[in-house]
Amino acid sequence: MPLVLSRVEAVKRMREASTDATTRKDSATPTLFQKIRQPQSNYLLIPSVSSENRKYIPIGYMTPETIVSNLVYAIPDAELYHFGVLSSEMHNSWMRAVSGRLESRYRYAANLSYNTFPWPAEQTIKHREKIENAAQKVLDARAVYPESSLADLYDPRSMPPELVKAHQNLDKAVDAAYGKTIFKTEADRVAFLFELYQQLTT
Repeated sequence: MPLVLSRVEAVKRMREASTDATTRKDSATPTLFQKIRQPQSNYLLIPSVSSENRKYIPIGYMTPETIVSNLVYAIPDAELYHFGVLSSEMHNSWMRAVSGRLESRYRYAANLSYNTFPWPAEQTIKHREKIENAAQKVLDARAVYPESSLADLYDPRSMPPELVKAHQNLDKAVDAAYGKTIFKTEADRVAFLFELYQQLTT
């Protein structure tokens, strides 16, 4: 397989020429990845770039057989609770406020969008259970359309009514976990989250 061999030899040369000692050492095994970050169990996948027209970033569970590329973020062993909060309007409002942009699209980043997000601090077991139940309803609503991609399902022009309702119920459950049930505008929601962020960082 001469084409494969030429690629392997190119990897070896690149690693040998690196200024990083570990990379130079790994030139001895050019057929292997340097770092294996692929989750060994089901994981939550978050796209790094998403349309600005969507109300929610379409995230979902993947199996270990689906390889994580540099265009997505993976959260191994994520529970329904994590999926629920990250899929909520609360997190998506934060994402829109703090994330970068690729042209006009949202550019999700671990350091900006995820690591800075103030999760519910004083939730009860009841709050967590409600979020998990509502999150499962979102997954159930998606499952009604097995032939549709997440891009199809989260197109604001054609988002299925049952999925819209499931997200609305999830939003209510997540808001309740923060001890807040009414936000007049997204600006109010973001201001609330920044106040929490300030409390956490000071």
